[in-house]
Amino acid sequence: MTRWLGVALLPRADHTRSAIRMQQTLGGDRPLQPQLSEDGNLPHLTVFQGPFEDGVDPERELASIGASVSLPEQLSLASVGIVHQPTGWLFMSVERPALLEKLQEVVLDVLDRRLDRQAFDTSKDTSRFTEPERRSFARYGYRYTGDAYAPHITLGRTDEATALELVRTAPERTRVPAAWGFDRLSFYVMGEHGAHAETLATRPLAAG
Repeated sequence: MTRWLGVALLPRADHTRSAIRMQQTLGGDRPLQPQLSEDGNLPHLTVFQGPFEDGVDPERELASIGASVSLPEQLSLASVGIVHQPTGWLFMSVERPALLEKLQEVVLDVLDRRLDRQAFDTSKDTSRFTEPERRSFARYGYRYTGDAYAPHITLGRTDEATALELVRTAPERTRVPAAWGFDRLSFYVMGEHGAHAETLATRPLAAG
């Protein structure tokens, strides 16, 4: 049985609340979906997500990832800004330092053997993907790996016209923190639009 799962960085508690407020103030009377919350769809920065074979052990896989890369107690990533991604997505984009690229490489190395490649959505319309995104999707079933990796906190989705307007007016609607602090790795169940719908396991970044 295929399971749609992901590995993510989770913001520290105060930045989790900041992301939730940002989604609310950005959307205003046009709420973005899915709704973020501390006890539901958690704000997160996806490292990788996709279809996995049944039998994946989240605790064991996180331990393997943690043993393969040296991480600080908290990873601070500077804000790049609120950006639009076709179609209808609004992202809180952050910088992509070498350590974050290394973390994704490790995650892919550890989890590659457990991917259910038969479950990749080969009918997906990738016409608006960049060429690196298409290569990433063909290899891993996920748009953002390698050169195409675009680290972000998803603020939600709406119709395309509204998304473009919200990005244009974002500085008037909400305040963007200068940086985001992340202190845990999470293995999670994907929900609507790739949301962090259920936490299966977590691990402090600097766990020995």
